[in-house]
Amino acid sequence: MSFFGFGQSAEIDIVLNDAETRKKAEHKTEDGKKDKYLLFYDGETVSGKVNVTLKTPGKRLEHNGIKIEFVGQIELYYDRGNHHEFVSLVKDLARPGELSQSQTFDFEFTHVEKPYESYTGQNVKLRYFLRATISRRLNDISKEMDIVVQTLCTYPEMNSSIKMEVGIEDCLHIEFEYNKSKYHLRDVIVGKIYFLLVRIKIKHMEIGIIKRESTGTGPSVYHENDTIAKYEIMDGAPVRGESIPIRLFLAGYELTPTMRDVNKKFSVRYYLNLVLIDEEERRYFKQQEITLWRKGDIVRRSMSQQATIAAQRYEGSNSETVSAQAKEESN
Repeated sequence: MSFFGFGQSAEIDIVLNDAETRKKAEHKTEDGKKDKYLLFYDGETVSGKVNVTLKTPGKRLEHNGIKIEFVGQIELYYDRGNHHEFVSLVKDLARPGELSQSQTFDFEFTHVEKPYESYTGQNVKLRYFLRATISRRLNDISKEMDIVVQTLCTYPEMNSSIKMEVGIEDCLHIEFEYNKSKYHLRDVIVGKIYFLLVRIKIKHMEIGIIKRESTGTGPSVYHENDTIAKYEIMDGAPVRGESIPIRLFLAGYELTPTMRDVNKKFSVRYYLNLVLIDEEERRYFKQQEITLWRKGDIVRRSMSQQATIAAQRYEGSNSETVSAQAKEESN
């Protein structure tokens, strides 16, 4: 932009080096729509070019410096004026001076720490973006480019089953069991419900997944519950001794990994909600928290692991060569 329409101005474009080959991921925007963004993981390098195109050829553009930033920030919707940055990296691309023609600047942020997953919720947004800025005396020229970050996990070492009992004294006694307590986002929840005592007329039963988003700290914590899935598992009255199997596929639902106390600003937790409804429309329910995690398509090894494997392969090939030479000499 130029002041009162006079003087030189410019357009900024940010292009990442591997934009053509890098995988993209769908991500929900604040207005509920879905867009595709370039996908990154923790520790990956972010590099590319900043193209500055002058709008009026032949006119010079005075500036107080050109820079690019890599930012990770959390925005709480009830506190829109404050952005909480947990990652903030800056690269200077040009010192104060003049641009007489359009120019391209290279940049690289090496092995960038991206500790949290990108998230857009009911009351909070966590985003990563690049921002290129041409600093000027009256009005800066800037351009932002969002990326999506996903956090990958390995199989949990401990993943015990869930066994719980729910009941009303002398009226209802139910025992339910789920095969494990931690599930990846494309997993299947397998379980069973046992009716040990039934003296009320149950009309039907359903199981649901509830997402609970908690924002704020201390006394000002706000909880937002959202029913992600609801699945009827029984229609009709059960009898004592009956058991009902449960099989719930997670892949068809919009889920994120469980997030606990992210930068001390928000949490996202998931619960299995078992609901029984009797003929008088009274509802009996029991909730159990489960942990969700993102399973990587490819096993991502650290540099040290890769070096160790390479060394082992090298030693193995050397030992094979030595044994082959020994055989030749003995012959």
